[in-house]
Amino acid sequence: MLLSVIVPVHNGGEVFARCLTALAASDLDRAFWELIVVDDASTDDSVDRAVPYADAIAQLGPRPHGPSYARNRGAEVARGEVLVFIDADVCVHPDTLRRFAWVFAENPSLAAVFGSYDDRPVAPGFVSQYRNLLHHYVHQQSPGPAETFWAGCGAVRRDAFVAVGMYNEWRFSRPQVEDIELGQRLRDHGYRIELRPEIQGTHLKRWTFRGMVTADLKDRGVPWSRILLERNETVSGKTLNLKLKEKVCTAVAWVALLPLVPAAILRDVRWLWISAALVGALLVANLPLYRFFKRARGFGFAIGVLPLHLLYYILNGVSVMVAVVLHQTIGDPKPSATVQAFAERNVVKRPPVPKRFDTPRPKQEEQR
Repeated sequence: MLLSVIVPVHNGGEVFARCLTALAASDLDRAFWELIVVDDASTDDSVDRAVPYADAIAQLGPRPHGPSYARNRGAEVARGEVLVFIDADVCVHPDTLRRFAWVFAENPSLAAVFGSYDDRPVAPGFVSQYRNLLHHYVHQQSPGPAETFWAGCGAVRRDAFVAVGMYNEWRFSRPQVEDIELGQRLRDHGYRIELRPEIQGTHLKRWTFRGMVTADLKDRGVPWSRILLERNETVSGKTLNLKLKEKVCTAVAWVALLPLVPAAILRDVRWLWISAALVGALLVANLPLYRFFKRARGFGFAIGVLPLHLLYYILNGVSVMVAVVLHQTIGDPKPSATVQAFAERNVVKRPPVPKRFDTPRPKQEEQR
């Protein structure tokens, strides 16, 4: 079995160099995998850094098109039966590729597998440590069958990837929830996906507070909520941080804000006790997470993440409200009539529109 490792990059810099070095240190024999780097209109030396490592380098331009577009172009030149997507700011462990190969070899009916960040993020700063450790924790708590996919460190059989239309590069022109949406289409077609948290990589991304808020709203929360509204899954979704507990916690966080209004208007601090009780219930519900933070970074760190985690739930609620407004006012995102007409006549445009954009294909019982 040949793995095609696809790494999209845009101005990767030193972080990208570390990603390449980690891939080169893989304990899977080089004869069993190829490395395809897709340079998305970088203006730095990313291509030069990739030359000593890559089997193929695809250079895109004149402007960046986003990771969906880049990954699809890499898949088009890949020779492997399995496509392994690694982000340019992730350092795989030496056994990551070998574990991917083993999982697919042992499970012929499995279409896609994704792993997890490890618990050793190297980016300095409180926000960076919190975000990367939170991602690790969420994936470690949900092993086994999955309803979605993750492209930071994930792999999919080439035939299944092509069958569902690859990444939706029309809809996602920048890093958003393109991998989640791909996973949903795979599941719609009857393909099996699994989360294997033992397959890990180190995330090198450095987060800022502003970047965290922007990502939670603009790049994840709102687009993900819009997808769920389109699919009528706002209540039934069960994937990762869409589980019932997370929905209840989001609701509780927002209800906890309501008593602040009469407290301010009536100048009655007794209303604040209601908010405090609800916040306390929220903290109790997340004790396992805070214990993990304590083990990983100490008691002070665990206490420090409390306001950030409360903000996380508040932003979840904002995302849902914004998505509902967009859903009711402008509807679901769709290509223009001209672009759709080209697609119906099989005229290839870049980025192309997924065929049968409005009509889902029939489900499959199982991938052969």
